[in-house]
Amino acid sequence: MRTLTVPGQEIPGISGAVVVQDGLLLLSGHVPVAADGSVSATLEGQLEQTFQNLDATLRHAGSSPQQIARMTFYVSDYRPEQLEAIRTARDRWLKGHAPASALIGVQALYRPDVKVEIDAIAVQR
Repeated sequence: MRTLTVPGQEIPGISGAVVVQDGLLLLSGHVPVAADGSVSATLEGQLEQTFQNLDATLRHAGSSPQQIARMTFYVSDYRPEQLEAIRTARDRWLKGHAPASALIGVQALYRPDVKVEIDAIAVQR
């Protein structure tokens, strides 16, 4: 087992991903915090930043969004009308790839300004 984190995305006590036997990647929940610490006020902006962070971790591990086998979206105060924005962002980043997925509405995430978190399981190329 090997841990890895993209430089600049360090969080004390958490790895961005863990590589286990045969190149299986277990990715931590990725959030919409930019390198400068900012968080977009919109769900669309947060989804974009979260996917950018997730993509950076996957590439750092020798993988890509198209190698995701399973992903889970956590959305604070989820409302059904948000589904279109979530699907639009997902489809843009996954480019037709359709991993097993779940969308879970939660009361809150780790910070009140964070509206989305995505974790995933992927494989290395």
